[in-house]
Amino acid sequence: MKDYFNENCTYTPEYFHRRFRMRRKLFLRILNDVKAYDDYFVQKKIATGRLGLSSIQKMTTAVRILAYGCAADHYDKYIKIGENTAIKCLKAFCNAIVAVYAEKYMRPPNKADIARLLEEGEQRGSPGTHRGRSSKNTLVLEAVASQDLWIWHAFFEMPGSHNDINVLDHSSVFNGIINGQLPPVNYVMNGHHYRMGYYLSNGIYPKWAPLMQTIPHPTTTKEKLFAQRQEAARKDVERAFGV
Repeated sequence: MKDYFNENCTYTPEYFHRRFRMRRKLFLRILNDVKAYDDYFVQKKIATGRLGLSSIQKMTTAVRILAYGCAADHYDKYIKIGENTAIKCLKAFCNAIVAVYAEKYMRPPNKADIARLLEEGEQRGSPGTHRGRSSKNTLVLEAVASQDLWIWHAFFEMPGSHNDINVLDHSSVFNGIINGQLPPVNYVMNGHHYRMGYYLSNGIYPKWAPLMQTIPHPTTTKEKLFAQRQEAARKDVERAFGV
């Protein structure tokens, strides 16, 4: 237990790493960025002269609420933080994350990103995308991710009772292509020059030009290799959420 607390009996990055499998370096980077943006996360002295809640306590509370969806008062016992303070931590953390990282991470791909993704796709056979749904009473999440765990698109507004096609009809994933808002995508495959990006999908989706589907029952060596590479690359989103 000594690795979980510091001299002020507050949580350390080791605790966060063991609970959430987040690397210490990444945790400290986010923590320092959030503290630099909003001094609410800087540990200060309270009226009695003692140190108040630490930065790690506040950030841990916010991330636990986001990760597990528990009530704000659930962490009073474990992290020693009250309900109102937990809610304040959550709001401040979300505002800081958007302000600090939105410009870089919460955006569509630019020309440089597209060129890099196309190069990675050519090296590994194809880049990845995958769509998942749950039979439980939840929201359906549609996402697009690449091999480097970068999530380029996320859409979760449809009830869990909808299927993949219903979600696709309401999704904004192709709006940028239709409206000409995305940077041009140029690549050559099998001697053909293409000007539209592509997304890997399974057989349930319609035969649209941007959707590259697998071969459900491959027979030849070429077909088996294509299906193997396509299905392996589609797991990028599953890997992103797993990590």
